[in-house]
Amino acid sequence: MATLVNYDPFRNFRVLQNEINRLFDRDMDDTNGQMTQWPLRVDIREDENQIILKADVPGMEQKDIRVNVDNGLLTISGERRFDDEAHKDNYQRVERPFGRFSRTFQLTNTTDIAKIQASYKNGVLEVTLPKLEEAKPRAIQVQVH
Repeated sequence: MATLVNYDPFRNFRVLQNEINRLFDRDMDDTNGQMTQWPLRVDIREDENQIILKADVPGMEQKDIRVNVDNGLLTISGERRFDDEAHKDNYQRVERPFGRFSRTFQLTNTTDIAKIQASYKNGVLEVTLPKLEEAKPRAIQVQVH
């Protein structure tokens, strides 16, 4: 007796799509072209005096976070280590990412590179990018003759 088998012509495409989705859930490390273990998510806001970048890096120590400026690029990188190696086999689920991360941003030509500051508090890295004085908006009085 012959057995009927459901043929799904798109099965291989779904498998490929799942692999592509899994691949793009990880980011590229701009410094060496390798995949990072977890993507660094940021918020960036701008006002007339500065640009402020905030990145979530919870559970990290300040010494494990690096902020570099080189050739017009701002790079935030570091590594979060799995801190419970002794009990690693007892975990049922590990959802908090760990491993290397890196993210690079192109600085504008209005950024005062000498005055860039970074601070870390409560798991949030804040990088302040002041604008050059000549780049700030100013009102110009129109003279009537």
